Amino acid sequence: MRGGKREGAGRKSANLDQKELETLCALQCTDEDVAAFFGVTVRTIERRRKKPAFAAAMERGRGIGRVSVRRSLFAQAANGNTAAAIFLAKNLLGYRDVRSNQLSGPDGGPIPIHNALDLARLSTLEFEQLQALMEKAEGPHGENQ
Repeated sequence: MRGGKREGAGRKSANLDQKELETLCALQCTDEDVAAFFGVTVRTIERRRKKPAFAAAMERGRGIGRVSVRRSLFAQAANGNTAAAIFLAKNLLGYRDVRSNQLSGPDGGPIPIHNALDLARLSTLEFEQLQALMEKAEGPHGENQ
């Protein structure tokens, strides 16, 4: 009995062929893709994945797909495709691009910044002229405009 009082009542179980499922998973299809292919909801796929045989078929298919991609990358790298070789080196061998942007001063400390004005180097006349210019630039009430 599926879901009603009379014999045969309720929603019929969706028939999801495990060989087709394995093929779709080998193509790295998402749950949404698999559900659309079989005409069911994603929730149905998620529920069925809890069954060991269904989950095994999905994992077997995904594994076959990953091996296929890896085989293709190896073939491309062996035929001189530099991008494929770099990708494999980074992802399988742990190679990485390193850029060091360490900005530090002496002994790893902060970078010294010398931006203070040395007003002691000005003559008295130059200092008075600078002071007058600063007062003029600040405005009538000492505010910047």
